[in-house]
Amino acid sequence: MNFLKAQLSYFFNESRLRRNILAIGRYIVFLSTIVAVCAVIFQVLMARVEGKSYSWAAGVYWVLSVMSTLGMGDIVFESDIGRLYTALVLIIGIVLLLVMLPFVFVNFFYAPWLGAHVRLEAPRRVRPGRRGHVVVTRYDSLCAALVRKLKLYDIPYFVLEPDPERAAELVDIGLSVLNGRPDRAKTWMAARGRDARLIVVNSTDEISTNIVLTARHVAPAVPVMAVADRVHSVGVLELAGSDRVLPLKQRLGEQLANRVSARHAEAHTIGSILDLEIAEFPVHSTPLVGKRVRELALRGMLGVNILAVWQGARLRPVRPDLVLDERSVVVVAGTKEQLSALNAFLVIYDANESPVVVVGGGVVGCAVAAALRRADIPVNLVEVDPDVASSIQGTAGRVIVGDAADPVIVEKAGLKETPSVVITTNNDDVNIYLTVFYRRLCPSLRIVSRLTNEENTAAMCGAGADFVLSSATLGSEAVISFMQHREMVVLGEGTDLLYVPLPRSLEKKTLAESGIAARTGLNVVGIRRDGVAISNPPPSTRLEPGSTLIALGTNAQLDEFARLFSSSRWFRLPADIAKLLRHGPGHGVVSGERGP
Repeated sequence: MNFLKAQLSYFFNESRLRRNILAIGRYIVFLSTIVAVCAVIFQVLMARVEGKSYSWAAGVYWVLSVMSTLGMGDIVFESDIGRLYTALVLIIGIVLLLVMLPFVFVNFFYAPWLGAHVRLEAPRRVRPGRRGHVVVTRYDSLCAALVRKLKLYDIPYFVLEPDPERAAELVDIGLSVLNGRPDRAKTWMAARGRDARLIVVNSTDEISTNIVLTARHVAPAVPVMAVADRVHSVGVLELAGSDRVLPLKQRLGEQLANRVSARHAEAHTIGSILDLEIAEFPVHSTPLVGKRVRELALRGMLGVNILAVWQGARLRPVRPDLVLDERSVVVVAGTKEQLSALNAFLVIYDANESPVVVVGGGVVGCAVAAALRRADIPVNLVEVDPDVASSIQGTAGRVIVGDAADPVIVEKAGLKETPSVVITTNNDDVNIYLTVFYRRLCPSLRIVSRLTNEENTAAMCGAGADFVLSSATLGSEAVISFMQHREMVVLGEGTDLLYVPLPRSLEKKTLAESGIAARTGLNVVGIRRDGVAISNPPPSTRLEPGSTLIALGTNAQLDEFARLFSSSRWFRLPADIAKLLRHGPGHGVVSGERGP
């Protein structure tokens, strides 16, 4: 009953729907007039031509039975004039009742009512008392990746969607959606923006500026993180009131550049966990190729701990019998001094001084080229559009105009001599094709590729890419690290830094006895309990009740962990770590340099 009242209330309160009701009313008046006129003519013809007398009610009855094509047969004309009039009334009835009336009903009543029903499916307001939620201004690939992580940490969220039909569709797929325009103050009041934990603005730069100003006016104390398409928009969004601005394409290019193999082997730092640096280094052209993990002895020799191994764009758990090949990249953790010692160990091996090949001269490709040039690494950039190539000439290294799949252009770019190629186009089909083409041409080449759609990760890995990263994965990790007040750690597509509460079944066991790495692939790199953290725990570390495991792995590995050791699919974090993840120290703006 309440639902029906809400539907009718919404229906009759919208101005457009009220106009529709008036249109339906006018049509009914018109139809009634036609019926009345036809009934009068029926009486006249019956009286003067047929010599029969019928009442007004009988006339209306005859007109409606003829117009509706029912034709009861109890009242009929016997003259030709009467029969012609009957045919005329029948045609009028077909047009007005069988054609026009359904159209008017569907167009002016049923469709608007159905639209009102759809609109009611998407809430327009956050319930009173809700606090600590994340508000995202648009649903896109970044939002989808972020929602998965927010669910993991049991953090409530709402996605703003101005279109009611689209909002209803998002509700149907299980998202928390609010129907409202993000550039309107009333939407932020309805979203309880003042009580939110974080506001994520991920629209275009121009729209985002308006949204940030509006959100900041309603919620002046809530942290705002904005995503910028262009680097020069960062200052504008900061001036509008953003606490952190992420130039996503620029950062994506820098992350891809950080994954190339160039010159001599070197450990590239990709982030930090607790008091340890996380780094990666390729084993190509080093004596480590062909060795098993147990034979490396890096921990005993240099103090660094092997966390995982990249092979074919997939993060493999550390197993003693895992054999490293030419394309393997080892992920390690250690102090700055230990990583410096590792670099000193690697620097003595063969160096490839050939330029790195970058495919694509867009924002991401130029960011890759700029990052490599800052590291004094020569670059050959291939761009198919002559106008784009002309605009970046002199700023992106040597620019070669042509199709990156053309053997002549490939030869000119030096693909057969280069240690690495970075594919940066925003078309996954093109990137997959080029990956297969380059892998067939140079089996030992390190291929780093941009990804647009996360669903294509498996295809990209199967094509032969060594490292894959999408802007959605990078953006979601940037948001979570901002919330956690820590440095961003980007491992790669589909691999995350996970905080996993210790299940009861593993309490009091040592890390070695738990078999977590061997049975699930999750690699425990830290343990947190009662606010105290242990980094790089040895296998003999005992797992105490109430601990939280800090692990590297994928969602699939987390699912396997839950299946083997816990009865629940999602984990509710202990109070101390949940508070840190949800609010951070002080629930304020992150200090330090902006950007990852």
